[in-house]
Amino acid sequence: MAKELDIETVDLIIPDGCGIILGQSHFIKTVEDLYEIIITSNPKAEFGIAFSEASGPRLIRRDGTDQQLTDMAVKNLMAISAGHSFLIMLRNVFPISVLNQIKQCQEIVNIFAATSNPIKVLVARHKEQAAIIGVMDGFSPLGVETDENAKERMKFLRNIGYKK
Repeated sequence: MAKELDIETVDLIIPDGCGIILGQSHFIKTVEDLYEIIITSNPKAEFGIAFSEASGPRLIRRDGTDQQLTDMAVKNLMAISAGHSFLIMLRNVFPISVLNQIKQCQEIVNIFAATSNPIKVLVARHKEQAAIIGVMDGFSPLGVETDENAKERMKFLRNIGYKK
């Protein structure tokens, strides 16, 4: 028998100059492990972490080095309200700088987004459960890169220190 399922979009609030990593995890120690990964990968990073428990007291666990970012991670994750999801809000570090280390964390199940773009999270809801089913990251393409666009891309990557 089919059950009623609602699908909605949740707009995440990302302060200017910040990036996010949104994912799925499966264990209460996620918050501490993510904190350790970020701080050891980039000690100058400012960040906030929120993790939604899916059982037991079903709390949003939180930690970070910046209270505003931690509060924003909690607020965004409450809007999503999906169990076993986590959100990291980052400042002074690009998500790509910690992404591989986060993917290697033993309890990480899935990464939905690592971005600084405007993002909408697609959430499926059924009674007391919710699931992230995907994200809309940024906007649709407007065309195909030209040779001049490629030169600009290469210059940008070198200007931010990502290429020699």
